[in-house]
Amino acid sequence: MFRKLLKLIGFIFLIVFVIGTLAFTSIESRNIMCSDIEVVFDKDEAINVDKEKLVKLVKATDGKIFSKTLDEINSEVFEGEIEKIPAILKADVYKLMVNEKGAYKGVLVVKVKHREPVMRVITSNGSYYLDKYGVRIPVSSSYSTNVLVASGSISEKFATEKLLPFILYVEDDDFWNAQIEQIYVEEDGDVLLTPLVGGHIIELGEVENYKEKLHVMSEFYKQVLAKNNWDKYEKISLKYNNQVVAKRR
Repeated sequence: MFRKLLKLIGFIFLIVFVIGTLAFTSIESRNIMCSDIEVVFDKDEAINVDKEKLVKLVKATDGKIFSKTLDEINSEVFEGEIEKIPAILKADVYKLMVNEKGAYKGVLVVKVKHREPVMRVITSNGSYYLDKYGVRIPVSSSYSTNVLVASGSISEKFATEKLLPFILYVEDDDFWNAQIEQIYVEEDGDVLLTPLVGGHIIELGEVENYKEKLHVMSEFYKQVLAKNNWDKYEKISLKYNNQVVAKRR
């Protein structure tokens, strides 16, 4: 009975301590000025927006941020502005009180998650990346990423509606993800694939039924090319249903 009473007293003391700490924190935040902006993201992300650019955006959104207390700052305003940057998928902005040599200072932390490009489109009208949601990401000299490149006669609609599902399928397949090096789209919409291994071109034709076509090509690889025939063909066509038409050099 006595031990239970001690546990109860300890529990009550903990609750009082937590409530008191939260109250103290709330009171303190009303008086602590924001004096710094810190940008945080995963350095291993394929795309990284320059940190200084994000700091400048925060300052431009609220020119008086360093003359405001933490309690006066609306984090959601900054999140909305940062998420307008095409390369950023999600922004979380929160306020911290940092104890520095016995004194508290206010820090606005900007945590961002960048979009992950899965494909780069290069046309006569320009170049851009697409993520898996079909969102267009501008190319920038401040970052580069190793993804499949599609070039040729490609409209943005063709890229998002036709090529993107195909590329997501390829990306999810270990063999084809390693084998397909580049994609070219002809004016009539036919797709040509440049493989990493073998001196041939794969003529996919229309991108529809790509799963069946790649399956047929896999079987051709197993039965013919695997027998040291990788360099005997110039072009291998999959344009016709369930057929492989191979043109020798």
